[in-house]
Amino acid sequence: MPSNSTFKDTAAVLFAGGKSSRMGEDKSLLAFGGAPTLAEYQYRRLKKVFEKVYISSKAEKFDFEAPLILDRYPQSSPLVALISVFETIPDEACFILSVDAPFVEETVIEKLYQRGGEGSWDAVIAQSPGGAQPLCGIYRRSILPAAKTLLAAERHKLGTLLKTANTLYVPFEQEESFINLNHPHEYEAARREMKV
Repeated sequence: MPSNSTFKDTAAVLFAGGKSSRMGEDKSLLAFGGAPTLAEYQYRRLKKVFEKVYISSKAEKFDFEAPLILDRYPQSSPLVALISVFETIPDEACFILSVDAPFVEETVIEKLYQRGGEGSWDAVIAQSPGGAQPLCGIYRRSILPAAKTLLAAERHKLGTLLKTANTLYVPFEQEESFINLNHPHEYEAARREMKV
């Protein structure tokens, strides 16, 4: 991902606090793309695009230097992570990407910012042929009240939050960019594609 001035003053947050139950081990700590861990690989990629990159997690588990945003609530969900992000950093908006989506390229991010810059959206979310991609999008602080309301009701699905918020869905024709590494066979296939 070459540097792009579009994102010079913006923040990105890598979500790496999931349980990885389908993988059978913490996917963020698996080796990938020549890096010791998938988390470090993703962090390095985002640092080429964004001035500020944070990692969202439930615990300090990484062996490389990166600013962490730890969950402020006991529940485990992307909703908790999202709330914790805006309760920790001062930024009015940030790009959020799941640690297990290593094929999202800068062109995808650039399109989200280009399309989302024309309105006062709470969220600007990628939409692939397979459906909405809540962990590939731009979130604004304005979404925080609705997120806290859902957390209080123990309704943790980001899809529910996005339906109640002022959300712009940006369509993409290809599915390949949004492949998630949820299972061991997906991880191995991705490693082969990276030729590592």
